[in-house]
Amino acid sequence: MIIVILFAFLTGCVAQQADLLQTEKALQQRIKQQDDQLSQTRARQSQEISTLRDQDLPHLRGELERAVYQTQDIQAKQEDLKHRLAQLEQQTKKLEQLTAKMDADNTTRHAWVQKSLDTQDAKLTSKLEEFSKSMDHAVGTLKRDIVDVVQRTNDTLSKRVDAKLDEQHKGLNETQHHLSQVSEKFSQFNQALTGFREALVGLNERVEQQEQTVQNVAVLAKTLEAMKQQAASRFDEQDRRIESLVKSVEQAGSKLSRPQAAKSSQRPAASTAQDGMEAAPAVVTLVAPQESLVPDSAQSGAEPADRARYEQVLMLFRGGDLEGARQGFGAFILEYPNSELAPNARYWQGEAYYGKKDFQKAIDAYDRVEIDYPRSEKVPAAMLKKGYAYLALKDVKRASSAFKQVVTLYPKSPEAGKASGKLAQLKEVR
Repeated sequence: MIIVILFAFLTGCVAQQADLLQTEKALQQRIKQQDDQLSQTRARQSQEISTLRDQDLPHLRGELERAVYQTQDIQAKQEDLKHRLAQLEQQTKKLEQLTAKMDADNTTRHAWVQKSLDTQDAKLTSKLEEFSKSMDHAVGTLKRDIVDVVQRTNDTLSKRVDAKLDEQHKGLNETQHHLSQVSEKFSQFNQALTGFREALVGLNERVEQQEQTVQNVAVLAKTLEAMKQQAASRFDEQDRRIESLVKSVEQAGSKLSRPQAAKSSQRPAASTAQDGMEAAPAVVTLVAPQESLVPDSAQSGAEPADRARYEQVLMLFRGGDLEGARQGFGAFILEYPNSELAPNARYWQGEAYYGKKDFQKAIDAYDRVEIDYPRSEKVPAAMLKKGYAYLALKDVKRASSAFKQVVTLYPKSPEAGKASGKLAQLKEVR
C-alpha cells in the first residue's frame, strides 16, 4: 500500500516537474521576445534622438540667436529714439523761446507803427484843415490875394519840409531789401503828386488869364473846390498806400534798413512841395519805422570781418594749435552768432575737441551743429563725425545709430557712403 502511494506520489511529482519545465520554457521565450522588442525600441529611440540632435537642435538654436539679435537691435533703436526725443525736446524749447520773442517783437513793432500812423494822421488832418482854410479864404478874394496866399503857403511849407527832411535824414536807418518795393510805391506816389502839381500850375495859369471878371473868380472857386475834392481823394489813396506800407514793413521782420533809393525819392518830393500845397503830407509819409539796425555800410564791412576772423582761426587749426582753434571758434560764434560761417565754426570746434581726444565734448559740438543749424551743409558731416566719436568711446550702438541717421536723412551726400561703409564694417565685426 505504501509502495503504491509512493509510486503515485512520484508519478505526480514527475508530472508536475514536466509542467514546470514547460512553464519555464514558455517564460524564457516570452522574456526573449520582450528583450527583442526592447532592443528594437531602443534602436528606434536612438535614431530619433540623433535626428533631433542633427536637424532640429541647430534650427532651434539659430532661431534663438536670431531672436536675441532682434532683441538687441530693438534695444538699440529704443536708446536711439530716446536720444532723438531728448534732442527734439531741446529744439521744441528753443522754438517756443523764439516764438515768444518774435511775438513780443511783433507786438512792440505793431504798437510803434500804430503810434507813428496816429501821429501822421494828426499831422495830415492839421495840414488839411490849414489847406482848407487857405483855399476858402482864397475863393473870397481877388487873384492877387490868392497868388500871395499860395506863394506864402508854398514858401512856408517848403521851409518846413526842408527843415523836416534835414532832421529826419540824420536819424533815418537803412531798411532791408524788402523796402525796395516800398520805394517803387513811393515813386508812383511822387508821380501822382507831380500830376497834382501840374494841375496846380494849370490852375495858376487859369487864374492869370481870368483875373478881370468876377465870373472867372467863381469859376476859379469851383475849380479850387474840385481840386480840393481831388486832393481829398488823393489823400484817401495815400492812406491806402500807407496801410500797404505798414503791411510791407510788418512782413519785413526785425531787420529793417532804409535803401539808398529812398534818398532820391525824397528829394523830388521836396521839390514837388514847392509847387503845390499838398506836397507836405506826402513827405510826411516817407518816415520809415526806425530801429537800431546796422547800416549797409557797416554790414558790408562785417562780412569780410567775420570771414577774415574765421580764416585766421582755421589757420590755427591747420597749424596744429587745437586749443587755440577751439577757443577761437568759440569766440567767433559769440562775436558773430548770425554769420553764415557760424555752423562751420561750430563744426571745427568739434574737430578741435576730437583732435584732442575729448570725444564727449566733440559729440556735444556736433550735436549743436545739428540742433542750432539744421539747414546747414555741415549737418551730415557733423553726424558722421559724431559716429566716429562714439566708436572712439566704444559705444557701438550709438555709433551705428549715428551712421544710420546719415544714410537715412542724407542719402545723396558724400558722408552717406562713408557711413554705409562703417555700418558694413560693424556688421562684419559682429
